[in-house]
Amino acid sequence: MRVEPQQLKAFLLDAGLIKEDQFEEAYKKAKKTNQKIGDILISQNLVSQEKLIRLEAYILGVPFVDLEKEKISPEILRIIPEPIARSHNIVAFRKKGKNLEVAMLDPEDLKTIEFIRKKANLKIMPRLTTPKSIKNVLTQYQESLEAEFGEIIKKEAGGIKKLPDEEVVEEKQELEKQAQELPIIRIVDTLLKHAILQRASDIHIEPMEKEVLVRYRIDGILRDAMTLPIITKSGIVARIKVLSNLKLDEHRLPQDGRFKIESEDYKYSVRVSILPVFNGEKAVMRLLPEKARGYSLETLGLWEETLERVQEAIRKPVGMILVTGPTGCGKTTTLYSMMEILNTPGVNISTVEDPIEYRMPKINQTQVNPKIGLTFASGLRSLLRQDPDIIMVGEIRDEETASLSINAALTGHLVLSTLHTNSAAGTIPRLIDMKVEPFLLSSTLNLILAQRLVRRLCGEKEKYKMKKDELKNLAKYCGLKRIEEVLREEKILKGKKGLKDVEFYRPKASKESPDGYKGRIGIYEVLRISESIKTLINKGATSDEIQIRAQKEGMRSMIEDGFIKAAQGITSIEEVLRVIIE
Repeated sequence: MRVEPQQLKAFLLDAGLIKEDQFEEAYKKAKKTNQKIGDILISQNLVSQEKLIRLEAYILGVPFVDLEKEKISPEILRIIPEPIARSHNIVAFRKKGKNLEVAMLDPEDLKTIEFIRKKANLKIMPRLTTPKSIKNVLTQYQESLEAEFGEIIKKEAGGIKKLPDEEVVEEKQELEKQAQELPIIRIVDTLLKHAILQRASDIHIEPMEKEVLVRYRIDGILRDAMTLPIITKSGIVARIKVLSNLKLDEHRLPQDGRFKIESEDYKYSVRVSILPVFNGEKAVMRLLPEKARGYSLETLGLWEETLERVQEAIRKPVGMILVTGPTGCGKTTTLYSMMEILNTPGVNISTVEDPIEYRMPKINQTQVNPKIGLTFASGLRSLLRQDPDIIMVGEIRDEETASLSINAALTGHLVLSTLHTNSAAGTIPRLIDMKVEPFLLSSTLNLILAQRLVRRLCGEKEKYKMKKDELKNLAKYCGLKRIEEVLREEKILKGKKGLKDVEFYRPKASKESPDGYKGRIGIYEVLRISESIKTLINKGATSDEIQIRAQKEGMRSMIEDGFIKAAQGITSIEEVLRVIIE
C-alpha cells in the first residue's frame, strides 16, 4: 500500500491544500534528502499531519480511525507486544471473530502486518490513524500492566505460608523450599518482567520494618514501584540467591552473582548484589540487555566539533582514549559505540571488563574474576600476548592497570578505557596520583571525554524565559558571559540579545511520562591533547590550568554543552544543573 507522489499531488491540489510550486519544491527536497514527500510537507508546515493521513487513507481506500479518546480492552491491546507497538507505531484496537483491526501511521509497513498476522494467527485489517491516537493507546499499555502486576503480586503474596519463627528461616533447607514455592517464583518473575517493560536499569528490593519496598531506576532516577507484604521478604531474597547460585544460608556478608532471563521479546543478563542491612538483606538487580547494540555517537549526543574531535582520535592507530565520569553516566555505552565504529575485519579487538555489559560480535571479551586471580591487570597482561590492535579496559582502578594501559598504548596499540573523575582535565592529576609519569601521559593520551546523562524532555514542553533572579542564581554555578558566547556560536543568540531573551523549556506532565521526561542523552566535554596541553602535563600543571588552556583552544565544558541542548528543547536547565552540580 503506497501513495505515489503524483497521486498525492493531484489530490492535494484538488483539495486546495497546497500550490503546485510548493509541492514541486518539497518534492525536489525529498528526492535530494532521500525522505518521504509527506514528511517534507509536514516539516515545512504546508499540510498538517492529520489532514495528510486522512488524505492518504482516502487515496488508498483504507478506513481512517480516531482513537484519541478510545479505551481499548487489555486482552486486545496485548495481542501486539508493547515493544513492537512502540517501535512501529501500530496498535490493535478491535477484534471480531478471526478479524483483528489495527491502527497504524505507515501504510507501507507490510512486514509488521505480516509479523502480527503470523504471531496472532488472525486476519489483519489495517486502518490509518494519527500520532495522537497512537500515543493515547500506548499509554494504556502502562495502565493495564500496572493493574495486571498489582493483581498478580496481591494474589501470590496471599498464597505464601508464614514460617513459624525466624530461626526456621535461617535454615538452608527451609530457604530452598521457600525459594521454590510457586507464589515466590511468580512474584520475582513479575518484578523482572515489569521492570523490563518499564525500561528500568536497576531493581532495588529493600526490606523495611513492616513491608518490602521495590524501587526501579528509570532514566537514572529511582522511583517507587510497589510495596510487598513483609512475609515475602526472606522468600524473594532466597529466590534471587537460587537464581544467582549464591549461598542461601549466608546472611552476614555481601554476595554478588548473576543470572540470565529470556523470552521471545527480550534477553537480559541480570547482575545481582545482596547486602546485609538493618531489617534483613537488600537485593539490587542490574538489568543488562544482551541484544543491545552500540549506539551511534550522534545518537548519544556528540555533535559537530565534539564529534569531529572524537572521530579524529579513534582514527589514530595508537594511543589512549579515556572516558570519564561517575558511576552510571554512560561511559561503557560510549566505549561500545566507539568499538562499533572500530570493529572492522582488519583489526583484532580484545577487551577485559567487569561485567561484560553487551555482547559484541567479532570482539574478544574477557570477564574479570578476582576470585580466581583474573583481575584487570592480569587480564590485560594476557591480552597483550593475543596480538590485539585495539584494547578496551573496562576501568582503570589501580596503579598496575594504569601502568599496563599506558605501556600498551606506547607499544603500538589503541587503548580505550574509563576512569572515575568529575571533569576531563581532572583525569590527568588522577593518573599522576596513580604513579604514571607525566612524560608518559603526554606521549600516549589522544583524547579525554568527560560526560553526564541528562533526561530528555518528552511530549509537550512549557516555554519560558529566565527572570533576573533566576539568572542571578545561575551565575553561582557558571559564567553567564561564556554561556552567551557559546549560544552565539551556535546561532541560538543573535545580535545584542542576551541570555534573558533565550527560550528554554520545562517538562510538562502527561499520561505517558508523569514527570515530562523520557530517555536520556549525553552532555560532554572533549579534551584534545594538543601540543600546548602536553607541555602543561609535563610541567605538572593543575587541572584548572589545563581546563583554562583547553577552553581557549575551543573545548566546551559539559555545562555549556548542556545549555545548548536546553536551548534546543532537548532537555531542561534543571536537568543540566542536577547532573553537574555535585
